[in-house]
Amino acid sequence: MSKERKIKVGITHGDINGIGYEVIMKALADETFTDLCTPVIFGSSRVAAHWRKACGMEDFRYNVISSVRDIRDGEVNLLNITDEEIKLDPGVPTAQSGAAALLSLQKAAEAFRNRDIDVIVTAPINKEAMKMAGFPFPGHTEFFENELGDGYKATMILMCDQPSVRVALLTTHLPIGQVAQHVTTEGVVEKLRSLHNTLRKDFAIERPKIAVLSLNPHAGDGGAIGTEEGDVITPAIQEAYNRKIMAFGPYAADGFFGSGNYARFDAILAMYHDQGLAPFKLLAMEEGVNFTAGLPLVRTSPDHGTGYDIVGQGVADAASMRCAIYTAIDILRRRLRYIRSRSNPLKKQYVDRSGDREVLDLTKADNAPGEILI
Repeated sequence: MSKERKIKVGITHGDINGIGYEVIMKALADETFTDLCTPVIFGSSRVAAHWRKACGMEDFRYNVISSVRDIRDGEVNLLNITDEEIKLDPGVPTAQSGAAALLSLQKAAEAFRNRDIDVIVTAPINKEAMKMAGFPFPGHTEFFENELGDGYKATMILMCDQPSVRVALLTTHLPIGQVAQHVTTEGVVEKLRSLHNTLRKDFAIERPKIAVLSLNPHAGDGGAIGTEEGDVITPAIQEAYNRKIMAFGPYAADGFFGSGNYARFDAILAMYHDQGLAPFKLLAMEEGVNFTAGLPLVRTSPDHGTGYDIVGQGVADAASMRCAIYTAIDILRRRLRYIRSRSNPLKKQYVDRSGDREVLDLTKADNAPGEILI
């Protein structure tokens, strides 16, 4: 990606029976937005025209294109992913809405793979509709891990700037009855390693502090309400700490958030979906963002759902979608700076202090044992 051209932000239209188009158009309505980036909506011109009229946004302008080759920098582009008419059933999950959402995801993934866009922002989908359309994944996170992960594992992070809070999840879209069996020492250590690296690379935090939540109420009360804390989570925290990862806990979730203790950490690792997301959404209000970390792709989304109960009323709040776009751009810029800062490093120098005098030795291999890096 050259320095001169604007970042191309691919935006999937999500569930067409929900508020996806409304929040996308509202987020991009400010004409100065295209001074920052080049938005590319992967959607349907017919569906977009319907919602533009239904939401009273006839003044919203976009460039309809049929190929990524026709993307215009500095304009809002709508890449027409299908010429077929799609039946709309506002406020209802259908196989048609699921299929349209899936096609948008596939087209955006293909464009990222071909380097035609730089980041992806996803409007909300409905999991029932996606299942009707044959979508084999629990959600966006697992889809992008499979399609664009290149073997890397994704980490779901919910984040907000004010208040500053980042909540990562050990397990994501699992039935609550299956959570405990997926809480393993190896899994917690791996998630802490991934989160530590993400905080350094994508958020420019050199020595991040990570809080780890317990699985059981009261952090197990010394084994009286469960043994996972002592058997699994505490050993994982110790192993991570031995790897120079500043992880602390486990903390009982209720007291941790209720006391404001979350503000002392750069990120929080929750054991399961609602444990982390319920308090996060209370804190983040309308400006929370879902970030899929750990992958070559930078993907964000608003932290709300399809809004079936308010669809077509023109009252949907676009703050979270706007924040998701800004966040994707900011993370990509920080990631590129991180990569550039570590390219072509100066040759490492070592001092051999094993003898009677200190000698600078440039012949030694990196990280040679017994020598001091300067």
